[in-house]
Amino acid sequence: MCACGTLQDFQRKDAIAEIHRLAYYDPLTHLPNRRLLQDRLDQILNVAAQNRLYGAILFLDLDNFKTLNDTRGHDAGDQLLIEVARRLRADVRENDIVGRLGGDEFVVFLDNLSSEPEVAAVLAKQLGEKVRNNLARPYLIDDFDFHCTASIGIRLYRDQKQAEELLRHADLAMYQAKTEGRNTVRFFNPGMQAAVTAQADMEKDLRCALKNNQFKLYFQPQVYLDRHIIGAEVLLRWDHPQQGLISPLKFIPLAEKTNLILSIGQWVMESACAQLMLWKENSYTRNLRLAVNVSARQFRQPDFVARMKQALNNTGINPELLKLELTESLVLDNINDTIKKMNALREIGVRFSLDDFGTGYSSFSYLTQLPLDQLKIDRSFVHNIGLKSTDAIIVQTIIGMAGNLGIEVIAEGVETEAQLAFLQQHGCHTYQGYLFSKPVPIQEFVDVVAT
Repeated sequence: MCACGTLQDFQRKDAIAEIHRLAYYDPLTHLPNRRLLQDRLDQILNVAAQNRLYGAILFLDLDNFKTLNDTRGHDAGDQLLIEVARRLRADVRENDIVGRLGGDEFVVFLDNLSSEPEVAAVLAKQLGEKVRNNLARPYLIDDFDFHCTASIGIRLYRDQKQAEELLRHADLAMYQAKTEGRNTVRFFNPGMQAAVTAQADMEKDLRCALKNNQFKLYFQPQVYLDRHIIGAEVLLRWDHPQQGLISPLKFIPLAEKTNLILSIGQWVMESACAQLMLWKENSYTRNLRLAVNVSARQFRQPDFVARMKQALNNTGINPELLKLELTESLVLDNINDTIKKMNALREIGVRFSLDDFGTGYSSFSYLTQLPLDQLKIDRSFVHNIGLKSTDAIIVQTIIGMAGNLGIEVIAEGVETEAQLAFLQQHGCHTYQGYLFSKPVPIQEFVDVVAT
């Protein structure tokens, strides 16, 4: 009876321990999970306030973890996470706490750094750089070397009582590190919080913009050698009820981040097709082409081709009058998917232009694989014609290469007669820029075409 009771006690204790592990520890890395980290941070904050010593929260996110998962599978991703956890534990002091919040996000709590905030910041930065450098070393995953870096945000603490707020601040600092190039360390500052609040307000307004018809299309003429207008690039503007016209440079990145770009992109595409339909009845406009920028998220939708065909069918326009502008990074992100979708639309007549050409990748071998109609010389090269000989050579090379491949070339950002003369001299016959017209509302564009 006694032995049986003892066995049952051991089993019960083991079961309780297992429940505890499942409740408070990450099963993959065996690090404290979010629930336990929250409890530990509350305790640390109380001690820091009593001792008047600064500590720091390091918030880490792996920069290219998704690449490993997508190319090698989740087992390889798990191996990476386990090794990252091992390196983190090896890098910090014995009393520091390392935890996994979930996914590829980790935190480190550094306590008792210093009574002086400047000294605490230096110590936290040193540890952050040590961790960053160690995590950047190659990982041996399934017999191949994988390179992975981390973006790290740091938030100092001493008197603060709100653990969740501190974690959020460290998270914001981490995102700042990502936006500034990744594989770097950044501190939280109050300006970050103000920027996030402004972004939240803009997101709320952006969600209302489509519903309240606040978006407008502007048109920048594209002209041929004799300055005859052959079409236009469609450019999006947000007519905010309080702030007036807002540049897409301000709201498109937010739209991309929140997936609102899908609804906005669909509206732009349908509006452009509707405009081409209206132009069919006018002798001045019936042959004009419209170039429409397509975002990466929009293009990667599984039903992107079907959506495009539906928009064309609904309006009954000539597909050859619609030109989709894709960036180099979009094209190469998944080259096989890109080729498949481009060919499907090219078969029905839709044209394609490669935007910002020359700025993204040094290898041009992919050009022969894509059904491109046009290369667009980036404005940065055009701007430097006459200023930097290397950029002038790049422009000449792009023009020559496009000619050899049978692809039309257009230069954007043409602002001076000297730039135009250079482009004409070297065989570029299609242009876009302020020398001819700024982006204008639809009626103003039509008036220019008719004159």
